[in-house]
Amino acid sequence: MLTAERVDIAQFFTSWWLPLLAAPFIGSFLGVLILRLPDDEPVVFDRSRCRWCRHALGIRDLFPLVSWFALHRRCRYCGSALGWFYPNIELAAVGVAAWAATAVSGWLLWATCGLGWTLLTLAVIDIRRMILPDVLTLPLLCAGLGISFLLPQPLPLQHGIGAAAGFLSFFVIGRIYRWLRHRDGLGLGDAKLLAAGGAWVSWIGLPSVVLLGAVTALLMALAQMALGDRAVAAQRLAFGPELCLGIWLVWLYGPLAVG
Repeated sequence: MLTAERVDIAQFFTSWWLPLLAAPFIGSFLGVLILRLPDDEPVVFDRSRCRWCRHALGIRDLFPLVSWFALHRRCRYCGSALGWFYPNIELAAVGVAAWAATAVSGWLLWATCGLGWTLLTLAVIDIRRMILPDVLTLPLLCAGLGISFLLPQPLPLQHGIGAAAGFLSFFVIGRIYRWLRHRDGLGLGDAKLLAAGGAWVSWIGLPSVVLLGAVTALLMALAQMALGDRAVAAQRLAFGPELCLGIWLVWLYGPLAVG
């Protein structure tokens, strides 16, 4: 009986629908991280407040998606428009969980959701503020190395090499770019993110991550230029979101195959 109960509990916590159920709440927390981390504001030990009137929000104001609709997209206390930021992040977190559930299962589903939710947070922060916080990239790197010991075919050495190669390659490229152009190109944040990606996909998947990221960045720049943004070539563009997408795709589906 005890063994059967343990099996039932294990099946419950590895069910595909549980991350989907948790995703809106995770997404709400990701929204807090996105808004507060770049400014070094407290995340855990400070209550959520209306950004307009600064009134502390209660539980009934913070239920993901439901509260937003119930309040007609306005603050209960001052009537200011709440905007679409939090609902968009919460729905994106659900999308990450649903996408992950199509590719993996069991305990690896939770690990994959954790990767996807962290990459989502990093991508949005980089788009908004052009930074990739160490408080997210470094734990992501450590998590990737830890997961490498638990995979069906554990190859921690390859993942460790991937982390080192990811950091060193972008670090060197960034220094060469600065020497040639006398301005920053790839920053340390990008190098740390690629190191985290290498920890998850190993050195074997690392070239595919960079290729997917570069192609995506090129396509986005071409699309902006086609829409009339001629100054895009002179702008400093965030490369983090493209790297995040590359890491996600290679983790889910493996490195690109030739031939």
